[in-house]
Amino acid sequence: MLTDWRSSGEGIPGYRALADRLRLLVLDGRLPVDTVLPSERTLAEALETSRTTTTSAYRLLRESGFAEGSQGAGTWTTLPRSEGRSESPIWPEHLSGEPDPSGARGDFSSAALEAPPELYPAYQAAISELPRFLPGNGYVTSGLPVLRDRIAQRYTEAGLPTTPEQILVTNGALQALHLVLGLVMERGDRVLVEHPTYPAAAQAIRTHGGRCVPLPVEAGWDIGRMATLIRQTGAHLAYLMPDFHNPTGLLMDEAQRRELGAMIADTGCRIIVDETMRELDLRTAVPAARAGVPTPENLPMPRPLAAFGPAEHVITLGSASKTFWGGLRIGWVRASQPLIRRLGLARGNEDLSGPLLEQLATANLLEHLPTIRHQRQRLVAERAVALRDALAMNLPGWSVPMPQGGISLWCHLPEPRSSHVAASARAMGVWLTPGPRFGLDGAFEARIRLPFARPTHDLVAMTEVLARAWHSQGRAHSLDDDLTTV
Repeated sequence: MLTDWRSSGEGIPGYRALADRLRLLVLDGRLPVDTVLPSERTLAEALETSRTTTTSAYRLLRESGFAEGSQGAGTWTTLPRSEGRSESPIWPEHLSGEPDPSGARGDFSSAALEAPPELYPAYQAAISELPRFLPGNGYVTSGLPVLRDRIAQRYTEAGLPTTPEQILVTNGALQALHLVLGLVMERGDRVLVEHPTYPAAAQAIRTHGGRCVPLPVEAGWDIGRMATLIRQTGAHLAYLMPDFHNPTGLLMDEAQRRELGAMIADTGCRIIVDETMRELDLRTAVPAARAGVPTPENLPMPRPLAAFGPAEHVITLGSASKTFWGGLRIGWVRASQPLIRRLGLARGNEDLSGPLLEQLATANLLEHLPTIRHQRQRLVAERAVALRDALAMNLPGWSVPMPQGGISLWCHLPEPRSSHVAASARAMGVWLTPGPRFGLDGAFEARIRLPFARPTHDLVAMTEVLARAWHSQGRAHSLDDDLTTV
């Protein structure tokens, strides 16, 4: 990560160039907070520079709030703290469930689509089936058998043989995560978490008393590094999104899944796998959308991660929210039968059961999954291409990788001003989520997540507002000035 640390420009002292590079690595999340840095002598030898350079760089890092140190413990990375700064909410407070205003106003932070055409008929079919359940008490703690069966069938078709007894239906994937954490984690446990990660997942881990250990994944998953972190930190639990990771859109290939399965068996670490985005594969849909031809068949998806690890060590979370509609509030857990039984008992103590009508509607929608999946992939691919093209036109200095799947672009900014830009855009009527919401302890100020869940004309208009927000900052401040406001 420091091979080209001298490239900051001519006339900049070496210690300043080194400190600037280290600070950017911390802001980008590539160098996680609380990472112990090499000693001044070791770093000087590795970089073939003087010890005076590394000593001065570390001093500058400490003065700017990006490092701390103590005698005998060395120097470790931190992030500056601002007095009285409060953390912004994960979701906009104004959400009403109704459509946002069209054009360049409203909520552009939510990575959730409008309902597909099949949703209303699915509810009509559910209502027609409801009378046969009315003589009963309405409580189905583990979920309706027909829905559990269809979810299990979905996993079996994907290469992971599953029975209905291995499925627990929940009120969304987030409730599923809370239930699982309540059973498999103790307060104070360290949990390996991808960095960046889904903010609500990190908050759930903290709520249950866990301590998040960041695993950088912007360049993909490093299974060897994961194993090292598990051994170094004593983490016996990890939360991963290998199927179109939120927010980067990356997909873990089958070879990595096989390697990860072997690592799980070796270390005994439990893995919570979040498959919320699994159906939104853009690998063939995006090239087809750009070429203006019908979407071809998708590339084969890797088998679910649970197919590669010990059954008792891999717990899978799923959701109908991204594939179908967030208003369904249907999620599930796929795990070993003993754990599902324990989760069912825990769920019974929390809210007894989920709504029958939504479960019936979801079971109906799963019957039409291939058709809906194809339509959704084509829809989000068209929007992804339109948003990326509009960003290239209005903000050419930004780097915007095209994701392999999911519903958002993870944009790389040329300067660490994500929070400032989001605040400026909000003043113009556009709600965006800055990069630090997806980091631990405020990392990713040089990133911003832009979902492409809204119609194309809204996304294009939004980029024009975003460009005004970016340029309203005027000329970029010096790095030192920017960092004091992080």
